[in-house]
Amino acid sequence: MNKYIAELVGTFALVFCGTGAIVINEVSGGAVGHQGIAITFGLIVMAMIYSIGELSGAHINPAVTIAFTLAKQFPIQQLFPYIIAQLLGALLASGLLRFLFPEANGLGETLPAGSIQQSFVLEVVLSFFLMFVIFQVVSTSKEISHWAGAAIGATVLLEAMFAGPICGASMNPARSIGPAVINGNLTHLWAYIAAPILGMILSVGVWKLLQEKN
Repeated sequence: MNKYIAELVGTFALVFCGTGAIVINEVSGGAVGHQGIAITFGLIVMAMIYSIGELSGAHINPAVTIAFTLAKQFPIQQLFPYIIAQLLGALLASGLLRFLFPEANGLGETLPAGSIQQSFVLEVVLSFFLMFVIFQVVSTSKEISHWAGAAIGATVLLEAMFAGPICGASMNPARSIGPAVINGNLTHLWAYIAAPILGMILSVGVWKLLQEKN
């Protein structure tokens, strides 16, 4: 149960701080800025990895949990409880943001700036890269794994920095579901659920191939 609580808290923190930066940027007239939003996402991911990583693994992302399960690095019996905890954390965070900022038009929903096909492909590729980094830093030597939080947080920051203006750079179904459901805007939500899962499943295959080569 402690693992599930940790995942709930970690995902709550991710959505509250990350999408909170988007909301505050809106209501403050751009005080946070795009760079500030990207940095916020990267730093909160890094902070959660270092704070709850030893307890739950700090997945804070249903697609990550699914990928670890398919790679046989995570027990399948804990898959659905993890996902439920993550989704609940995201919904609670978005609910609190709606309460705090009722004047905000959005809650940081991930929506495509161009076509949905463009954003779908971007999300697949971004999610592939993120999961590839996660696999590599957690499965290598202990010295390198100590840098897992920094490496993963930096990857989230990097991807949010350059791709956020086009696709939102979600890479996380929970991060997209929370704001969309609470704000009642389910437009294109399917893509932000399917694309991260697909991208991270593809990463499982590449990671396994590299493991076999080694």
